[in-house]
Amino acid sequence: MTKNNNNNNNNEEEEFVSFGHNLNTKIRFEDADEDEAAQGSAEAATAQDESMCDAADGTTEMADDTTSADYYFDSYSHFGIHEEMLKDVVRTKTYQNVIYQNKFLIKDKVVLDVGAGTGILSLFCAKAGAKHVYAVECSQMADMAKEIVKANGFSDVITVLKGKIEEIELPTPKVDVIISEWMGYFLLFENMLDSVLYARNKWLVDGGIVLPDKASLFLTAIEDSEYKEDKIEFWNSVYGFDMSCIKKKAMMEPLVDTVDQKQIVTDSRLLKTMDISKMSSGDASFTAPFKIVAQRNDYIHALVAYFDVSFTMCHKLLGFSTGPKSRATHWKQTVMYLEDVLTICEGETITGSMSVSYNKKNPRDVDIKLSYSLDGQHSKVSRTQHYKMR
Repeated sequence: MTKNNNNNNNNEEEEFVSFGHNLNTKIRFEDADEDEAAQGSAEAATAQDESMCDAADGTTEMADDTTSADYYFDSYSHFGIHEEMLKDVVRTKTYQNVIYQNKFLIKDKVVLDVGAGTGILSLFCAKAGAKHVYAVECSQMADMAKEIVKANGFSDVITVLKGKIEEIELPTPKVDVIISEWMGYFLLFENMLDSVLYARNKWLVDGGIVLPDKASLFLTAIEDSEYKEDKIEFWNSVYGFDMSCIKKKAMMEPLVDTVDQKQIVTDSRLLKTMDISKMSSGDASFTAPFKIVAQRNDYIHALVAYFDVSFTMCHKLLGFSTGPKSRATHWKQTVMYLEDVLTICEGETITGSMSVSYNKKNPRDVDIKLSYSLDGQHSKVSRTQHYKMR
């Protein structure tokens, strides 16, 4: 693991990255030039900053009676997380390009924005000529979104509705388009996907579209001795005291961080592709086999998961990857440390399976069961580990 941001690892002018790796498709990275990207982020941030100033002046007040009963929605009431997402150029510019470069998908259509946050996607849609946009946001940020919509002159086009998508009623029986930035760490963390599927089943017209409509989860393996020593082995002796009981718990918590592509030891394998326009809620829980092949002699300390997202309804396929070989995003990658250090030779394979399911007590958390085996020249290992994203 590295704390280096790998924004500069790749040539930002590179137009294409492989999507699905072993699939016969290509995905276009719609990263803007730095100046254009900065302008886009600045425009989005300006609307937010103006509303924050209003709030500070007392013009608009955020509700202060939120309790910890629903931490998920409370966490999205804070400005910091929205600032981070807006400044994620890969994320925000891709959505902007999808909408602006494919106005035929949006123009004169009724759009539902699920989990609207500051309303940036709704603003994109309104500017692209949407007939009407319903922006649904459950957190206190809905109050800010209303101010942002008003400040930008779109109150007649965008209606902000505060509440859970499963509990609100839309002023229209059906919508033509559902757009959402629902992806969490490890793709599925926070389980916002279920809300999108609920909205699709209840309000989307026959022949309507969901943006994005495809998401794929991948797995690879890395050498990570230095960071594992710092994050995991640290607990063996803390100022001379044995705290290894914490080590066992720490191993169960996947680490979300940016992986240096130089650490990658194996190829990448597709675990699961989800078709958001057709899948059912239960499809997000799955068991998938995998086989990854070492590309050099090295040691393996962790398996790493990441995801790609695509908008296949566009005139030209658009999307982005959160993989370690792509430009960094706020999702980073998900690192699962192994109990064993695997000594692997070029061409040897790690085989196994990964089971993913939402936690029964808290469906916004994700439980992961990882089984892996290596029958190599220097390592013979077969083990099952459990992880909890929370």
